[in-house]
Amino acid sequence: MHDIHPDDCIFIQETGSAWRATELARGPWDSRAQHGGAPCGLLAHLVESAPSETGWQLARLTVELLRPVPIDRLETDVTLETGRASARVEITLCANGKRVARAHGLLVRAGTLALPSDLPRAAIDRLPPPEDCPRPLRIPGLPEVRSFYYTAMEGRVAGGDPAQPGPAAAWLRLKVPLVAGVATSAAMRIAAAADFGNGLSWVLPADRFAFANADLSLHLARPPSGEWIGLQASTSIVSSGCGQTITQLYDTQGPCGVAVQSLLIMPR
Repeated sequence: MHDIHPDDCIFIQETGSAWRATELARGPWDSRAQHGGAPCGLLAHLVESAPSETGWQLARLTVELLRPVPIDRLETDVTLETGRASARVEITLCANGKRVARAHGLLVRAGTLALPSDLPRAAIDRLPPPEDCPRPLRIPGLPEVRSFYYTAMEGRVAGGDPAQPGPAAAWLRLKVPLVAGVATSAAMRIAAAADFGNGLSWVLPADRFAFANADLSLHLARPPSGEWIGLQASTSIVSSGCGQTITQLYDTQGPCGVAVQSLLIMPR
């Protein structure tokens, strides 16, 4: 792994609505374009920052990646609608005058609820803790160059074998700030990590096929705690060139959400 300079980050805010991506946003398919996790993390930040008052919690984030997001200056437009118990945020991300992504976020008011002791609960499913997962995450066919996957994110294998096709699990954590001068929140961490589901559970070799996701839908039961985000992912594809990845999301306490990606499969 490359050493991280203390000043490294993935985005720099230039004005109130303008952001510049650094080379640490770089994705695997095109050296000029971002990894999907980078704009997803930025959009999570913009969604949770939209209300002026505190006490909101991210419940859902849906990101549509309309075209490759360039490593360049990005302009954002944010619309907020607030109710008593929920708020909805719509964001458009533009580069060079073209829309490259849009997001819809649902925030709910966080509170404290006394639950009955006999509440039915799903069986607790946990991944082995990060400290018990020493094997570094390496996804075949992805270049090991300065990028979001290789430099900005640390990954550890937690289940399955990402060197082989099929379902797999991993722990991921950001090694650098997502936004310069801004503490990386739980929502930013999990949105940035959730986009790795399709690469983690690949079913076609990346040197022969591109399997980029056109969207990411993230649903959170609670905010994750700690810096590590766990993913347990499974991908299915069909001969029409469409696919789907479903990812269960974890922190070290257990499950905390789920993510779904729609895939576009293309030969290289």
